[in-house]
Amino acid sequence: MTSSSNEFECVVVGAGPAGSAAAIAAARAGLSTALIDAAAAGRDKTCGDGLTPRAVHSLRELDLPVPGYRNRGLKLHGFGGHVTAAWPEGPFGTEGSASPRAHFDACLVNAARTSGVEVRHECPATGVHITGGAITGIETPSGTLHPKWVIVADGVRSPLGKRLGRVWHRGEVYGVAARSYCASPLSGEPWMHSHVELRDADGSIQPGYGWIFPLGDGHVNLGCGALSTDTRPAKVNTKKLLSIYASQQRSAWGLGPEKNVTGALLPMGGAVSNVAGRNWAIIGDAAACVNPLNGEGIDYGLETARMAIDLITGSPVGIDLTLAWPAELRRAYGNAFTLARTAARLLTYPQFLPAAGPVALRGPVGKRIMPAAARLMGNLVTDDDRDLISWAWRKAGQLAPKRDPLWSAT
Repeated sequence: MTSSSNEFECVVVGAGPAGSAAAIAAARAGLSTALIDAAAAGRDKTCGDGLTPRAVHSLRELDLPVPGYRNRGLKLHGFGGHVTAAWPEGPFGTEGSASPRAHFDACLVNAARTSGVEVRHECPATGVHITGGAITGIETPSGTLHPKWVIVADGVRSPLGKRLGRVWHRGEVYGVAARSYCASPLSGEPWMHSHVELRDADGSIQPGYGWIFPLGDGHVNLGCGALSTDTRPAKVNTKKLLSIYASQQRSAWGLGPEKNVTGALLPMGGAVSNVAGRNWAIIGDAAACVNPLNGEGIDYGLETARMAIDLITGSPVGIDLTLAWPAELRRAYGNAFTLARTAARLLTYPQFLPAAGPVALRGPVGKRIMPAAARLMGNLVTDDDRDLISWAWRKAGQLAPKRDPLWSAT
């Protein structure tokens, strides 16, 4: 299924989890496929590295390897309280995992190559030719690629998406985050940890949260993040706050020095527009398919990869993706993302966490509320669930105010 020329039935731009999964799905569907990425092989990405049961389920659905480490759920800490929220029984199973992104992404790229995909690293899309709304050529250092279909999975900044007219609406909630790796004797701990009470060196509560995600390889992923909007920007230096957070947790976790510190901005909840044209679709992080409540996006990246290829291969010949792809995204995630964005906006108010945190994390109320919240944060509620929490979440999503249609055309 590889091509010695620059003509392919499908070209996927970006070799992260979404892009590799799309390339694998396309090749398995019989399409000659190229996967190109601007970075050299083994590139890294700012990420918490956590894989929820929904992400693990997607890997298994794609018959892709799941990292060996397993976790059982979340432990949330703060305001004098602690709550343990195990992954609930459901359609995705009860096993989570984690893997450093450089390793995880490389494994998926190798799986793509094994599936017959032609992989080209250090091959950025430097230009694009469009005729009648369709991409007819993608300029790269190795020549101009001529695709029938294009999947754009080039991450949060989405340089090719920008060339195609993608707009990120920063009036909606977005994330700012920093991440590091630390050696720890507790790297085999079977729980992901989140601290929702972050204090700076002076003891003042900061508008963010910290995480420690064990990786099972002698290290933990330690990071911190905050939610922001243009009107209420998070006035926090995440890299500085990460260092303070690490010092606060060093003794309990036996942490080594923070290494490979990186930071990023993250569009969330479908808050982008112009995500498709006649023969192209933007997926994963580039399409802001990220949970606004926790920054998780790997599961959505894997899912949107399959959705896009299924739409292309399972639809009538010559389908126009311009409206079909945004409609598919809204069908799958619209109500949930609208509600999550609405709820996340509350967290951008400095007064909210100090008022709500003690109630949520202390006493009997927290033990009831937080496991349900963790289920929502883990993207574990689906349209097929019929319990009260799922019904309330879906109903609230239907009733939440729709400011701008998600993934709309501007």
